[in-house]
Amino acid sequence: MMSDFTHCKELRPYQSPTPAMRAGAPGKYGMLDLVFELDGNRKSIMRHWDRRAPLIVQQELYFDEGMPEMPCVYILSAGGPNVDGDRYENRFTVRKDAYAFISTGAATKIAEMIYNFSGLKQTFVLEENAYLEYIPEATIPCRNSRYVTDTEITIHPTATLFYSEIYTGGRKYYDNGELFVYDLLSVHTCARRPDGTPLFREKMVASPKTRSVRDTGIMHHYDVFANVIVLTPPEDADRIYAQTQAFINRDSHLAVGISYLPNGSGLILKVLGKETQPVKRIIRAFGSVIRMQIKGKPLPEEFIWK
Repeated sequence: MMSDFTHCKELRPYQSPTPAMRAGAPGKYGMLDLVFELDGNRKSIMRHWDRRAPLIVQQELYFDEGMPEMPCVYILSAGGPNVDGDRYENRFTVRKDAYAFISTGAATKIAEMIYNFSGLKQTFVLEENAYLEYIPEATIPCRNSRYVTDTEITIHPTATLFYSEIYTGGRKYYDNGELFVYDLLSVHTCARRPDGTPLFREKMVASPKTRSVRDTGIMHHYDVFANVIVLTPPEDADRIYAQTQAFINRDSHLAVGISYLPNGSGLILKVLGKETQPVKRIIRAFGSVIRMQIKGKPLPEEFIWK
């Protein structure tokens, strides 16, 4: 069923119906339902996948040189950029002791809009001792676009989730620059235990036309923002935290901050930068620390074409 975003007050100005095709119509509602589990030989596989165009997922691959037993899945879209009225829904489940890597084949582009908005609903379920790396490419909100995401995580106390997201200010090198001229970016994330115990909730709303994001303490002179959430047992979180340095490097135009999440649930890392690639490198370096702690194996170097 298509997700309902009407409860988000920041979307009230953008409820005009799309005249060409209604919101969530066939071709405008993409859905993925992926389930990973161990097979009879205790190999982690993608046991179930259900997909609805324009989202596409093919069979899992095993190309990770750092962890060749890891099933790797890339999410593709046959529909081009997200446009007004698009709705997407992802459901990812990792069963007991299973593990997986999920990414996207390219950046997610949020196209210029006249009516309505584009929305993404995500649900993550990690069972006992499960492990998931979710490292998608950046999201690029173009001029006059509106984009909302709602991510709900249910995770067992013994499981580990490495969840990252990167947001650029827009098409920086398009038409003399197009930074922070989108209408709305709304990002909500929450997590709970399987018994319903809440762990944390975070919501970020940016409306740069209403209030500048260039203020000190927000984006200031940076153009790229990354949010990385690590849900893992407290003893692992302590060791990861001890190996991670917060810093501001004015020469490389990078800033990194790390903090504990409430209720002993894990860590949150924030990264600011001028360009996407240096931010991605920091995320992958952090991910390598996490994988070494949890699985005893490093994250490999990223492909040169990514």
